[in-house]
Amino acid sequence: MGVTFSNKTVSTDQIDCNGTLKITLALTASPNIVTNPVDIVLVLDRSGSMRGSPLSNMKSGAKKFVEIISETTGGAATGTIGSGSRIAVVSFSDTAVANTQLITSVSTLDAAIDSLVANGSTNHADAFTKAIELFEPASSNQKIIVLFTDGETTAGPDPTPIAQATKDDGITVYCIGLNGDSGLNVDALNTWASQPAASYVLIAPDDMQLEDFFEELAKDLTKPGATNIIIHEMLNPDFNIVSLLTPTVGSANVLDTHTLEWNIASLGVTADEGAVLEFYVQHVAQTSGVKEVNQSITYSDTEGNAVTFPSPTVTVNCPTIVDPEPCPTPIDFSIPGCTDSVTIDVGDLSLESLGRIVQLNATVQNVCPGKRVALAVVLTEILSDGSKQSRGMKTFTLPAHYQSGCQNVQVKCIKFVLPENLDTPSQPPVSLCQTRNLQVQCFANYIDTDFVCCDASHPATTGTTFPYGCSCRLK
Repeated sequence: MGVTFSNKTVSTDQIDCNGTLKITLALTASPNIVTNPVDIVLVLDRSGSMRGSPLSNMKSGAKKFVEIISETTGGAATGTIGSGSRIAVVSFSDTAVANTQLITSVSTLDAAIDSLVANGSTNHADAFTKAIELFEPASSNQKIIVLFTDGETTAGPDPTPIAQATKDDGITVYCIGLNGDSGLNVDALNTWASQPAASYVLIAPDDMQLEDFFEELAKDLTKPGATNIIIHEMLNPDFNIVSLLTPTVGSANVLDTHTLEWNIASLGVTADEGAVLEFYVQHVAQTSGVKEVNQSITYSDTEGNAVTFPSPTVTVNCPTIVDPEPCPTPIDFSIPGCTDSVTIDVGDLSLESLGRIVQLNATVQNVCPGKRVALAVVLTEILSDGSKQSRGMKTFTLPAHYQSGCQNVQVKCIKFVLPENLDTPSQPPVSLCQTRNLQVQCFANYIDTDFVCCDASHPATTGTTFPYGCSCRLK
């Protein structure tokens, strides 16, 4: 079967600017399907969430899977699965149904797949149970389940113990998940599938890719085992390798901060076999955005397997960095030999941090007792070219006073920091000796009021007086 599965995943889809994440590379290889026949049960989700294009694309993918197995095993000319291999179809929603037994007829398998109708909930436990029942204990064929689903379990018992018993019986379990709107439980698929999960679980981001995923798995299942594998991984320059774990098969080495190489002498030559390499990377750039983790990844082996790996992305969140005072330009000079003093003219220097503090006082006149006042102060600078630049706004709540009669209220020490004109490069540098022209605007109004609108629902009569001094007269 060759390399039957290849995958690359990241441990998270979002990190901080200097954050780290774990990358997992995974491969699975198996012996040649022609000399080592297999029994494959396609277990297909037909729950209600599969209506429309998901069901249509799943059918196309499942039939493509059957077609490739038929061609590879030499049975295409007669419309059969050849070389002793067989395929069955199980579908499930509220319950599972064996749509066919393990058979070799391509037309019968296609007809069973085409007959599927989406409806009902999702019973994964019954799906595993029906699939297991189709395998013949006396058969020497390798046993494989390919489970496809788009949602989490919504009917029946917990499928996890049944899936574990399936693997304990020597049955290989592949899981294809559709990550749509149905709440796919990826953790459950990782538990149900053969281990390591990264080698046996494939997640389709949308249903348009389902046919490609089924086709890729079928092609991988029909290749021979792989020998002299070399995987060369080069990271995006924004990431550095910070830690490399020992792979489950073979050996791996870090070539430089962005590059590693994984070597495997043989994989899946005599039996189904998976291999996993994990390593940690750190983001070292200072830019935010959605970034591909790897720049390139290449694969080669003696058998010529064509293997591709996904290119996962991660969202990097970096803080906005402002350098208000850049470092001065360095001035180079030398001291000649046998000279114990030297005089150097380092040129003109400008004072840094030319900001100033503006402190304002204001008087709000004739404030009535028992009333709070809202005060806003807006400061604007008039630049040398006549344009205006906002320098800030402040708002205050002035507490109520309770003196007799209206009073003037003084507001003191309203402070603004007046920076150098950093945000308009066209303006010349501001000297402390230069005049800066400003405008200030103040707005004040009462917060509290004794106004109460007349209640139209009150049983008013002509000349009725309402509480709070409000009176209405009917016409």
